[in-house]
Amino acid sequence: MERLKEKLKQIDGRGYKAYKTIEGEYKFPDFTLLIDHVQGDPFASPSRLRVRLSQQRAGFPAELFENESRRTALEDYLVRSFADAIRRYVRGGRGTGRSGLVAIAPCGQEILKRSAVVVGEDYIEARFVVGLPARGRTILGTQASEILFQELPVVVRRSLFYGNLDLHSCHRQVELAEDQDFIRSSLKEKGLVAFLANGSLLPRRSGIDDRPMPKPPAVPLLSPQSLEVSFLTPNSGTIKGMGIPQGVTLIVGGGYHGKSTLLRALERGVYNHIPGDGREWVITNPHAVKIRAEDGRSIERVNISPFINNLPGGKDTTAFCTQDASGSTSQAANIMEALEMGAELLLVDEDTSATNFMIRDQRMQQLVCKEKEPITPFIDKIKSLHHNLGVSTVLVLGGSGDYFDVADLVIMMDCYLPQDVTAEAGAIARRYPSRRRPEGGPDFGELTHRIPLPESFNPRRGSREVKIQTKGLHTILFGTTSIDLSCVEQVVDPGQTRAVGDAVL
Repeated sequence: MERLKEKLKQIDGRGYKAYKTIEGEYKFPDFTLLIDHVQGDPFASPSRLRVRLSQQRAGFPAELFENESRRTALEDYLVRSFADAIRRYVRGGRGTGRSGLVAIAPCGQEILKRSAVVVGEDYIEARFVVGLPARGRTILGTQASEILFQELPVVVRRSLFYGNLDLHSCHRQVELAEDQDFIRSSLKEKGLVAFLANGSLLPRRSGIDDRPMPKPPAVPLLSPQSLEVSFLTPNSGTIKGMGIPQGVTLIVGGGYHGKSTLLRALERGVYNHIPGDGREWVITNPHAVKIRAEDGRSIERVNISPFINNLPGGKDTTAFCTQDASGSTSQAANIMEALEMGAELLLVDEDTSATNFMIRDQRMQQLVCKEKEPITPFIDKIKSLHHNLGVSTVLVLGGSGDYFDVADLVIMMDCYLPQDVTAEAGAIARRYPSRRRPEGGPDFGELTHRIPLPESFNPRRGSREVKIQTKGLHTILFGTTSIDLSCVEQVVDPGQTRAVGDAVL
């Protein structure tokens, strides 16, 4: 600690590069500070630091991290606690560029496995960034000392010491996450793909604000009696709500009655949520994937033959390639890629689907014979997906009653409340039979499992070093290529985007 103070005094007023001399490990009274990387100038990415303190000093009971669910929830809670302490106790704004910045990974409504805080058996470590202060490119050593010796110790004490936390809030998040994982792991044995507890608040404040909409106007969810199930959780007692069974489920209803809101809640239900989010008890099969059309996407050697075949010119669809996919072709590829990765539930909204991929009615079949139509519509594969591969589908639908013939369950959203209308939909299907001809064949078709070849990825920019960069939530810069993730709707955190980029590299 004294060694670091002396170094900062020595380099005060010197050029910014002199900050490199402070890299290393320093003992403080309550923790060890590790300065892993110092930025090259005040406008560059901030310097990377860690603080590590012993569990003996931090004082966290072992029960708070005795299993993976609890450990992940505790680490997430401590990231939020550290960020809150930064907001309270760090002045910020100490010079040029990023000078004075102190930050840790931002958190949203989801509880995610993060590397920003690591809870071990013997220690706790927080990883964060600091913009080392300068005026222009002249080091402000005194200002740096204020950050590291006055503000940082307060942040650490307030956020990483068990006795200084809101203990009720901390335990609640840990116990809630454990209960959420318990329900998620119990879905399959109950024959379910998803569960939504009574009282859940599904709508969000806006498209750019993921916090819950206040009630009113938000309407708490209430399960129809025919679909109500219950779970006895380890910490929260019995939780009752709507269970969505395996198979084919349609979500129907008038416009603005909550169909897509329900589906969006299900797509986020693969994650645990913090207390007060409103979706704490919206639990989805962890292998659920949101599927949509993605015009213009690249496809590389994907077997889309279950949906697309007999293309003009004889183009092969068992290893299909294109740099500019159509809506139907992109949706077919998205499904096949999800199946390759082990998807057990597909979540589909007709609003973001290609019409010619979803349905081909009797009149169109009469005009364009099957021999002239390369696309096998989803309606003709949705049952074999379940019967042959064990993959269920939840489909939001408002425009085609032909799907009544293949549905196992039909939920109607009426003023934001779900109703079980399976019997009514079945009666309508019998009264007004569809005269379209099934075109899907006796089974789903071939699923090809692929292994990416590392040598086929080349992100180099000439002779320059390979580098992966991310911009926000939706963009990865892979060498000279920009990868757009805006249609991958279950990516919810910039940290996930960075992890995807590193995995590709």
